[in-house]
Amino acid sequence: MSGEAGGGAPVRVALIGMGRMGRALDALAPERACDVVARLDAAEMSNGISVADLHGAQVAIDFTTPESAVANAIAVLQVGCPVVIGTTGWSVQLPAIEAAAQAAQCSALWSPNFSIGVQLFLAMAEEAAARARHVSGFDAHVVETHHIAKLDAPSGTAIAIADRLREGLGRAVPITSVRTGSVPGTHEIVFDAPFEQIRLVHEARDRRVFADGALTAARWLAAARVPGVYTMRDVLASSQATS
Repeated sequence: MSGEAGGGAPVRVALIGMGRMGRALDALAPERACDVVARLDAAEMSNGISVADLHGAQVAIDFTTPESAVANAIAVLQVGCPVVIGTTGWSVQLPAIEAAAQAAQCSALWSPNFSIGVQLFLAMAEEAAARARHVSGFDAHVVETHHIAKLDAPSGTAIAIADRLREGLGRAVPITSVRTGSVPGTHEIVFDAPFEQIRLVHEARDRRVFADGALTAARWLAAARVPGVYTMRDVLASSQATS
């Protein structure tokens, strides 16, 4: 695997995709001990991604489109650079990422949502569902709201929440997707009974929350010693173990 973070030096990061999330990452990186050494957009990737394009990055972060993210990640892994995949809507192709990471003996990290608060929310969903399973009369539903430009519906986060609820409840949970305005991301769990209702809500107030989490993941992945495919659960578990 390529070089590791260490000694307090900034982690060298390549940004793949310079849309809204790419620009947010670029702006926040200096505050999060990351040095952006490459900025790749569609024009720079027209002939693929080479090791020269990465300018010595220790880790790359992809926020592009579901159609290009997997190919981008595989290309980066093949040249020996770990990659954080922030793009959503491609997870059915996860086996291809796993195979590429194994072949290259390199690492990838993906998550439907890089917000630390969402990771806590997922844990709360699992706990709430386990408790509700033994109480009759409550139906569960997930409602997710995002800006009109979001391509995937339901969101990857909503699917992850529904999966956690299904594990706890022992039954499938429906998802309602709303696309409106400029909402960065709101996810709501509703437990509804004839005479009462419980609502759990996570609301992202600023797109920088996702950039912050992705940079945290990038620093963690740059220092990871074991090749493989990781998620934000691994990042949080590691942080809790060392705190």
